[in-house]
Amino acid sequence: MRVRIAVAVMTVLLLLYVVLAGQRALVLLSSGEAVGVVMGVALLVLPLLALWAIGRELWFGVRAQQIGERLDAEGGLPDEDLPVRPSGRIERADGAALFPRYRAEVEADPADWRARYRLALAYDAAGDRRRARDAVRTAIRLEAAERRGR
Repeated sequence: MRVRIAVAVMTVLLLLYVVLAGQRALVLLSSGEAVGVVMGVALLVLPLLALWAIGRELWFGVRAQQIGERLDAEGGLPDEDLPVRPSGRIERADGAALFPRYRAEVEADPADWRARYRLALAYDAAGDRRRARDAVRTAIRLEAAERRGR
């Protein structure tokens, strides 16, 4: 729940930034001076890029949650009971110990989105966020392809 609140706050702050930057951009664009027009265009482009980036991340989060819930409903989430730190995160060494099992599942069936999602959870438990996100992205693509193939 804390993550959702943080995402909501950051999104509201970004929207406020976009509105304020847009107002300044209009003032600069209407100045008629070359430097003002260039700065005005930059103030329009940068917030649009920020909106695109936050939208992409929000959509990634929604899709990751959707397929995680689907996998949970199917009973396919890992059921290991690992020790956690006071923060609630799994100890990295324990998470890394799970990795070979889930990597073997992916190697056995590279097109299985469920195996990719479990591998992402193992990467995350081992503290490798970049690979975890890559594995979730792949799982999202594979799950979407499976749904279209029905």
